[in-house]
Amino acid sequence: MRNRKVSLRAENRNIMHMKKIALIIAAVAAVSAGFAQWKPAGDKIKTVWADKVDPENVLPEYPRPLMERPQWLNLNGLWNYAVVKKDAPLPKSFDGKILVPFAIESSLSGVGRSINGDQSLWYERKFKIPEDWKGKNVLVNFGAVDWKAEVFVNGEKIGEHTGGYTPFSFDITKFLKGGENSISVRVWDSTGNGIPRGKQSASPRGIFYTAVSGIWQTVWLEPVSPAHISGIKITPDLDSSSFDIRVDSSDPKAVAEIKILDGGKVVAEAKSAANKTANLPVSNPKLWSPDTPFLYGLEITLHKNGAQTDAVKSYAAMRKFGIKSHGKWGGVDFTLNNKKFFTFAPLDQGWWPDGLYTAPTDEALLFDIQRTKDLGFNSIRKHVKVEPARWYAHCDRLGIVVWQDMPSMFGEGDAWQTRGFFQGEENPVSKRFEDTFRKEWKEIMESLHSYPCIAIWTPFNESWGQFKTKEIAEWTKSLDPSRLVNPASGGNFFDCGDIVDSHDYGKNPIMYIFNNQKVNVIGEYGGLGCALEGHLWVKDKNWGYGKLLTPDEVTNRFVALTEWFIDVVAKYGGFGAVYTQTTDVEIEVNGLFTYDRKVLKVDEGKVREVNRKLSNIFK
Repeated sequence: MRNRKVSLRAENRNIMHMKKIALIIAAVAAVSAGFAQWKPAGDKIKTVWADKVDPENVLPEYPRPLMERPQWLNLNGLWNYAVVKKDAPLPKSFDGKILVPFAIESSLSGVGRSINGDQSLWYERKFKIPEDWKGKNVLVNFGAVDWKAEVFVNGEKIGEHTGGYTPFSFDITKFLKGGENSISVRVWDSTGNGIPRGKQSASPRGIFYTAVSGIWQTVWLEPVSPAHISGIKITPDLDSSSFDIRVDSSDPKAVAEIKILDGGKVVAEAKSAANKTANLPVSNPKLWSPDTPFLYGLEITLHKNGAQTDAVKSYAAMRKFGIKSHGKWGGVDFTLNNKKFFTFAPLDQGWWPDGLYTAPTDEALLFDIQRTKDLGFNSIRKHVKVEPARWYAHCDRLGIVVWQDMPSMFGEGDAWQTRGFFQGEENPVSKRFEDTFRKEWKEIMESLHSYPCIAIWTPFNESWGQFKTKEIAEWTKSLDPSRLVNPASGGNFFDCGDIVDSHDYGKNPIMYIFNNQKVNVIGEYGGLGCALEGHLWVKDKNWGYGKLLTPDEVTNRFVALTEWFIDVVAKYGGFGAVYTQTTDVEIEVNGLFTYDRKVLKVDEGKVREVNRKLSNIFK
């Protein structure tokens, strides 16, 4: 009997071993099948992270760090796609596979083709709801889709969203069935006039780059209770040493419990009705800054009739951005935590040769931020683009101050006067143009409000689509009084907002106006072009702002410019500067890094040393 038992145990071990082998073989086969259906399109340069893209595990990190749930299902990966006439229904057959969330024009999508305003892009894939989600409502979340998205589940339209830079969600519970389900998305994007598009262009050239269409941020599912947390708004108040926190819920009768933690210690807690703001004082708060980017943890639970219905994790930081007058020149200082602060940033376009708007991996997304910090900058100007949520979370964690631009609109109101306050009448824009601008800018500000790193809102870049400047600046400030408003970076100047911002690519940049009631900054300068063979988008027709230089020449010129700023700021004031730019983008070779991020084109030690002197000039 004993021998038989031993034999049975051995047999069971063999069976389990064979099952494990079978599972491994199946997993390898699945991955191989995924790779067989996908490969990067085209022959343009790529980053080192392109080789790390796994079609079975694309951007696996939780995509919303400010409201994190433990259960979720990532829908990134291979979807069916088809390009059809604009209003055509879901086709019966597809053109092939596309790797979500990379735009169809990108290499990493596996497609690499453009669409126009007469076409729509359809996506489709199957999914199953996990067994342990039974009894829960199911949300589908989109990080961003450019530009108009219509979403269908099992053939039924569940909703639509316009705007290429903001997240949106739908409750799909009532449209689900047992077993396999399908989700499909129809996207229309003209990349034309009257739509926020930043630097996207149907005809890329110079400072305008390849268009981006369709899903370009993570898509995921989450199980929630009918009474669940739908949003969080966090606003620090340094002067009162407290946080204002509003927890929004699908059920207004729910009650939110909020805990603020320093490590594992609760330092503040409160209960509040859903959709109402609670004030949580914190004794002797630890402050956030580039030198000490301290983040408090947040634990938020939702309760209905005494039972917990939802729980999320978040974080917050105690900091204050502001302005104050100084006596020496009768001017105005930019301040961080009530102390004057020089904000020194590169112009960060956020483009990738392989993913366009979408970084290949989270490691790649972090790279630009970390290397900016390594080079001695304390800020980043996010130029006419909005990044995925994880980008801002990385800035929060590393201590990077962010200037956030609205993605530009074009086609109406483009007259540009570069010196003095604007004397003429602004060009009128259509109601549709204004409504589109206001909707998307408000959604951008609301979606990014709780990230501590953001210091400045910039509704207009230069004169691109600039209209009703004073009104838009005042409206922007009313939406968020806790941050500075830069009405038009380098655009037509009006006596409004908090900042006067000039652009100057000359040898010694100057401010076109000195206004002692505003913070004076230079929002763009430099542009020291350097084309490095083997790292170019195209072999010729590359350009910079001025004559192309060698890496040594770029280093010397960069150091000289920064030393000039140090001298000027010490003598006359000025509280911000933005160097153009972090990386090359397509044929624009003004970057400190090549477009593929493989080469830093300056001497790191020399640049870091002089940058830290300017970043710390008021310490």
